[in-house]
Amino acid sequence: MLATARRTAALVNALAGDRPDPAGVAAVLRAHGEAEPLDLTGDDVTAMRAAADLLREVFAAEHADAAAVVLNRLLREHTGPLRLTSHGGTTPWHPHLDHDDNAPWDEWLLASSCMALTVLLWDDQLPPGGSCASPGCRNVFITRGSGPERRYCSRRCATRERVAAHRRSRAARSADGSR
Repeated sequence: MLATARRTAALVNALAGDRPDPAGVAAVLRAHGEAEPLDLTGDDVTAMRAAADLLREVFAAEHADAAAVVLNRLLREHTGPLRLTSHGGTTPWHPHLDHDDNAPWDEWLLASSCMALTVLLWDDQLPPGGSCASPGCRNVFITRGSGPERRYCSRRCATRERVAAHRRSRAARSADGSR
């Protein structure tokens, strides 16, 4: 489930722009192990973007209770019953919440993502992810493991914010006349 959750975060991020490119979204799917053919249309990507916007609410939840409320609503309103499929014997058996093996991309994204994020919340009793604390970044990320609470989507955002805070501090000291 962790791999599916990481794919979810990558797709939510890839679908965040004003005009996500079908080829770019397909590249994210390939990078996360989705099999060919991946013939995404502009309409597919538009519908996937709407699903990603709904999933973004899970990442924005600050507490497990809030994440559970969002996940329960998404599961109730947008998924089918839990079922097992092997896609006609072409894959190992695995669970699905979409309505059939040929469900539209947006339904598949929402259903598989809800399942993965639900399992992470269940396992850790914590929100499964977060939103980057950098004001200029809209990326989401999966939180997993021990250590300090994660605030940024990447080291790059964390470093950028740390450098900006240092510069603000230095500027404030200079304005006060102190060093």
